[in-house]
Amino acid sequence: MRLALVGATGLVGREMIEVLEERNIQVEDFIPVASARSVGKEISFAGKQYKVVSMADAIAMKPDYALFSAGGGTSKAHAPSFAEVGTTVIDNSSAWRMDPSKKLVVPEVNSQALTTEDKIIANPNCSTIQMVVALSPLHKKYGIKRLVISTYQSFTGTGAQAVSQYESEKSGMTSDYDMVYPHPIFENCLPHCDVFMDNDYTKEEMKLVHETRKILGDETIAITATAVRVPVHGGHSESVNVEFHNQFDIAEVKNLLASEPGIVLQDDIANNVYPMPLSAKKKDDVFVGRLRRDESIEQGLNMWIVSDNLRKGAATNAVQILQYLEK
Repeated sequence: MRLALVGATGLVGREMIEVLEERNIQVEDFIPVASARSVGKEISFAGKQYKVVSMADAIAMKPDYALFSAGGGTSKAHAPSFAEVGTTVIDNSSAWRMDPSKKLVVPEVNSQALTTEDKIIANPNCSTIQMVVALSPLHKKYGIKRLVISTYQSFTGTGAQAVSQYESEKSGMTSDYDMVYPHPIFENCLPHCDVFMDNDYTKEEMKLVHETRKILGDETIAITATAVRVPVHGGHSESVNVEFHNQFDIAEVKNLLASEPGIVLQDDIANNVYPMPLSAKKKDDVFVGRLRRDESIEQGLNMWIVSDNLRKGAATNAVQILQYLEK
């Protein structure tokens, strides 16, 4: 396999390298790609050193696959050029997610939709990925009517600048540091993920609406969301209230989730066992717990869903798509 990694020096790019190494993906020629200022720098992969190359040079090498994690503008500008030379692009940005001609894929949910004709494949938003992994088997069994979502999202999802802001504030700096958020994030919660839109929701909240419907293949699901940025170093948490079309049994729900690949059920409140970002860090699974009936509505269920946003929410999901295509 000849594999390009676009955005190799970024947070998610470095995480992708770790996941590729951990899963022992056999890469004959690794092609790290980054911005012009990083060209010529060396990156370690699978015990070897590789020089960072420019976008044009990477395209000219005609790799079999290109993992993209360099922002929507970069993906829009360059993913089609890779596709034109026969490269299959797996893109981690928002650039192609809602394009009706592109597949939006979470391998545990809808990998069967992929074909050899798909040359640009979209990786969903991190908060969407972990949620649909947990919701998909329940939707198939009971039919989801409505979702009310509240997220508690790590600042690492914003990127290296947000990590720098958090660390500066944690160290006690009160000035002379760059702020990516409009307010401090250390010891604070910001109900403001991404930019506000005309409907007063943020882009992150609307991603949860539109991407969930597309991945589950059901435009009838009513969805509303509030996304909150929290001072957690790694891992997104979600409180999800589900209203089903059909009646369900809690024990059956637990058994169903526990048997699904990629899901770890942590639901033992007698022993204080429930999902937490601290215990999900550096893991590839989606952790689900605090399962209980919503007593205020018929066919209502409350869930708590946690996953490492840089792993399953980005790097791992992209590598899993790559593995599926290589089978």
